Amino acid sequence: MQVEVYTKDGQKSGKTVDLPDEIFAIEPNRHVIYLAVKAQQANQRQGTHKTKTRKDVSGGGKKPWKQKGRGVARAGSTRSPVWVGGGRVFGPQPRDYSQSVNQKVKKLARRSALSLKAKAGEIVVVEDFTVASGKTREMAGILKNLGADKLKSLLLIPQADPTLLRASRNLYRLRLQVGSDVSTFELLNCQKLFIQESAVSRLAGVLQA
Repeated sequence: MQVEVYTKDGQKSGKTVDLPDEIFAIEPNRHVIYLAVKAQQANQRQGTHKTKTRKDVSGGGKKPWKQKGRGVARAGSTRSPVWVGGGRVFGPQPRDYSQSVNQKVKKLARRSALSLKAKAGEIVVVEDFTVASGKTREMAGILKNLGADKLKSLLLIPQADPTLLRASRNLYRLRLQVGSDVSTFELLNCQKLFIQESAVSRLAGVLQA
């Protein structure tokens, strides 16, 4: 699939780049996308929630009154779940929410997400650029030139670029990511996907079946 390459001024550069069909034009597997996104979100959960059961609540060791003769219900502890100040029954306990997904499934999910974006016309390839000044204003101007200043956008770059990151981090609609490290969720959670020209080949190399 041949697509136009744009400059950071939003103009066509006159160049084209090939987006491999086996990555950007496959039949999307929506179930695999679901598995990958579910696993990623589950893996972000801390799982440190904890409530106290009757054995964890302080006190309650002494029987509050004798078993018989008072005409009231028997009680063995003031920390029973039916008492105010008692423990909780079947409350949340610490647990590990992490899920594993096979590498082949992860790659297929990312290829499916990229194919969905390509089909929707939401992928734009731009020439490699950086923001030497590190100024947010300059990066905001580039986004405006590309027509994405009011869209949730993701920019894939070939490698980490501290100055570009500094210029981008205050733009809440823009997310910056190294192309080879991008996740399925990040690909889907944007309205416009910008890929720097050099990042295309790196992304293709990582996602080859």
